[in-house]
Amino acid sequence: MSKIFIHPLSGLLLMSFSLLFSACSQQLPSDFTQSDALPKIYPDYVDVTVPVNIAPLSFEMDGQCEEMAVRYAFGDEEIVCRGDKAQPDIDDWKRLTAAAKGKAVQVETYALQAGQWTRFKPFNIYVSPDSIDAYISYRLIHPSYVSYEELTISQRSLENYDESVIYDNILCTEGTKGQCINCHNYQQYNPERMQFHARQNHGGTVIAYDGKVRKINMSNDSILSAGVYPAWHPELPLIVYSTNTTRQNFHVTDPNKVEVYDTASDLIAYDVMKNEATNIEKDPSELEVFPFWAPDGRSVYYCSARFEYPDTVTNKDIYLLRYSNKVFYNIYRKSFDAATMQFGPRELVFAADTLGKSATLPRISPDGRYLMFALAKYGVFHIWHRDADLWMIDLKTGEARPAEELNSPDTESYHSWSSNGRWVVFSSRRDDGNFTRPFIAHIDENGKGTKPFELPCADPDYHRQFMKSYNVPEFMCGPVTIKPQDFADVLKGDGEPVKYVQKLSR
Repeated sequence: MSKIFIHPLSGLLLMSFSLLFSACSQQLPSDFTQSDALPKIYPDYVDVTVPVNIAPLSFEMDGQCEEMAVRYAFGDEEIVCRGDKAQPDIDDWKRLTAAAKGKAVQVETYALQAGQWTRFKPFNIYVSPDSIDAYISYRLIHPSYVSYEELTISQRSLENYDESVIYDNILCTEGTKGQCINCHNYQQYNPERMQFHARQNHGGTVIAYDGKVRKINMSNDSILSAGVYPAWHPELPLIVYSTNTTRQNFHVTDPNKVEVYDTASDLIAYDVMKNEATNIEKDPSELEVFPFWAPDGRSVYYCSARFEYPDTVTNKDIYLLRYSNKVFYNIYRKSFDAATMQFGPRELVFAADTLGKSATLPRISPDGRYLMFALAKYGVFHIWHRDADLWMIDLKTGEARPAEELNSPDTESYHSWSSNGRWVVFSSRRDDGNFTRPFIAHIDENGKGTKPFELPCADPDYHRQFMKSYNVPEFMCGPVTIKPQDFADVLKGDGEPVKYVQKLSR
C-alpha cells in the first residue's frame, strides 16, 4: 500500500491524520479550478533532473497563498504534503525516488487563494540513475567581502540536510587580529587529503594527509607569495598553486560590486611529503592563475593573461586597476612527466582574448573529455561579474560553446565536477543578484546539461533568509572528520618553513 505523508504535522497528530487520510479518498482538494499554467514555485524544481540519492526537494509557492497541497507520485508510490510548504519526509522520498529511478516523479500542485483552490499543470522531476557524491563543501561568507569574523568552511550531505563546520576562522581570531580562510581543496574527492589557507592572524597553509595535520609556511624569498589557488595531482602527493599578489576594490555604482585582481602571479609546485616547492611559471609579464590537473595527471591546465607595465609606472596597483577591463586570460596547459617531476612548455588551449573575453577556472571532467570554464568580459574574479557564464570545450574535437542550458542572466562562476562526471555544481547569483547559491546540473555523455536545480533545503525558504554566499563548492566522497578545534590547534602553532628547490625530484 502506498504511504501518504501529510506535512508539517508531527507526533501523534501525524499518525492519526495519516491514518485518516489513508482511509479517505479526499487527500487532495476535490473542488478546484484547473489552470493550464505551471505553478510558480521556489526553488524552481519544475522539470529538473536530479540524482537518485538526492535529499528531498521541498518547495513553496512563489507568491502569497493561504495553503498548498502537493502530490509527488510514481506508480503506486505517492507522497502528499499540505500546509504552507511541501516538505516530504526523507524516508518516503527515498522510496519514491528509488521506484522512479530512470523515469520521472509527477508533481501536482494546488494553491488556495482567496478561498478558492487552483490546480496547476503537473510537472516532472526526472530521477537520473546516476548518483551524486555524498557531500559538498563550501565557504560561507557575507557577500560584502569586508566582514569575515563569521566565515566558515562548511560541509553538507547531499543525501539529507545535515550540515557541519569543517573550520571556523573565529577559532583563531583574537580581538582586532582577524583571520580569513579560503581555498579548500581535496585530492580525488578524498576528505582525508585536503588543504586550506588561513590569512592574517596565525596564517599558513593547512594540509591534512591521511590523518596527519600540518601547518606549512610557504613564504619564501624565491616565491612570489604563499600558495593561493591549489590543484592536487590525482595520485602523487603534489600540489600546484598559483602565487598571487591580490588586490580588491569595492564599487558604489558599478553593478559588478567587487573587483578582485592580481598585480603579479606565478605558478609553483609543492611536494607534500618532502615539503619542497619550486617555481614552474615565473614570467613577470604573465599573470598565471587557477591551475587544474588533467585526470590522468599528465598535464596541468591554468589561465594566464599577458600584462606589461610601462617603465614609467611607479604604482602598479593603481595602473592595473585603471586598465583592469583590458586584462584577458587565456587557457593553457603544461605537460608533466611523473618520472622526472618536470613540466613542459605551455600550450594554448583556448584564446579568449581573440573574442575580447577572459577565461578562468578550467575544470576537466573525470573522463578527460570536457573542460568547463567561466567566461566574462575581462578580469579574473568572475564570481562578481554579472556577465560571467559557463562554457564547455570538447577536448576531443576542440569545439568550444557556451553552456546555455546552465547559464542565467546573472553570474555563473566557480564549478566542480562530480567524481563520476555526470554532475556539476556551480555558484550562481540567478536568484537575487547578490548571494551566490549552489546549483546542480546533470551532464550527459555528449556534454549537454539539464536545467540546474538549487541545493535542496529542509525549509524551502531557507536561502531567501540566509544572508551569506556559498563560495567554492567542491564535491567530496564523504565528510571531513577532523574537528574544527584540531585544525585551530595546529594553526596556532608555528608553520613548517617550506624548502625551496630548483626542481622537484622523485
